[in-house]
Amino acid sequence: MEDIYTTNALRLMQSADEFRAKLSGEFSAVHGLSVNEYFLLMHLQRAPLNRLSRVELAKRMYVSASTVTRMAAPMEKLGLVTREADIRDARLAYVVLSKAGTIRLGEAKVTFAKHARAAFGDRWSSAELDSLSKLLNRLVAGTLPNLT
Repeated sequence: MEDIYTTNALRLMQSADEFRAKLSGEFSAVHGLSVNEYFLLMHLQRAPLNRLSRVELAKRMYVSASTVTRMAAPMEKLGLVTREADIRDARLAYVVLSKAGTIRLGEAKVTFAKHARAAFGDRWSSAELDSLSKLLNRLVAGTLPNLT
């Protein structure tokens, strides 16, 4: 029998995978975004000047800088992000959230909220949701990519 720590970690990961899977289809069909692209846009929206270096984005998303480059390239072609060189160091480039990216993100946030309500609304009381929120906040408190 597994210990409570392992059990809870497995349940957390399983629920996250299920939520991502349900969200993925609608994000792709309606917004033309993957879940990872949604999170990339969210990180940019919360960053100072709506921009981050590829290395910083990679750290926040727990992926490699080359993964960020591969993700950002098609988003740049769609006009969701732009590339901006650093004025002091031409070797450093930023990924910048565009106006079109802000609009697309806003639309996708509505879909995300709809799925979040569906995931919690029929299973949890208001008091349980409040308790869960506090507990989950303790998991992400102090983490660099905290989006809440």
